[in-house]
Amino acid sequence: MISIALSKGRILDESLPLLESAGVVASENLDASRKLIIATSRAGVRLIIVRATDVPTYVQYGAADLGIAGSDMLAEHGGSGVYQPLDLRIARCRLMVAVRKGFDYAQAVRQGARLRVATKYLQAAREHFAAKGVHVDLIKLYGSMELAPLTGLADAIVDLVSTGNTLRANGLVAVEEIAQISARLIVNQAAYKLKRAEIQPLLDALVRAAR
Repeated sequence: MISIALSKGRILDESLPLLESAGVVASENLDASRKLIIATSRAGVRLIIVRATDVPTYVQYGAADLGIAGSDMLAEHGGSGVYQPLDLRIARCRLMVAVRKGFDYAQAVRQGARLRVATKYLQAAREHFAAKGVHVDLIKLYGSMELAPLTGLADAIVDLVSTGNTLRANGLVAVEEIAQISARLIVNQAAYKLKRAEIQPLLDALVRAAR
């Protein structure tokens, strides 16, 4: 049995057509179903529905053989114990630094001020500001990131930006790009060695579908 870890949301919506092209069709409507383990039309392949932040962990420890995760989550996870053989080029967005309108970010950075930055991407934010020589106090948040600069909790945020509409609606502006983000196919290293005969045809089909 081959298990593929997926998370609901944009990645799932954009993954399903690729999986279907590879002959993996869920046996039921994933949006309506409350099941966390879903059979598929491809013999010996099932889907496991987990939180986006947990996909790399399930694959790392072998609870899932494969998974689809954003490169942002993989960077935070560290990528230990998994191969990343394929950029699926879906769920594209950017990891950005954003501040409230009127905040002079460039001047603050030039002066070497110590910034308070709210984010759930602690590793990426830490590395980005360290490379710039900017001292930051990182504040971990899980949601409503835009509130942090508006309430004075933080000077800036580091978050994913797709259209930028949410930032604009809340009086924020993106000031710096940290990374281009997309969804990647990941594979458990041990599973790839032990189940290669089953996994490789699926990988090949996904490579063709992602072209």
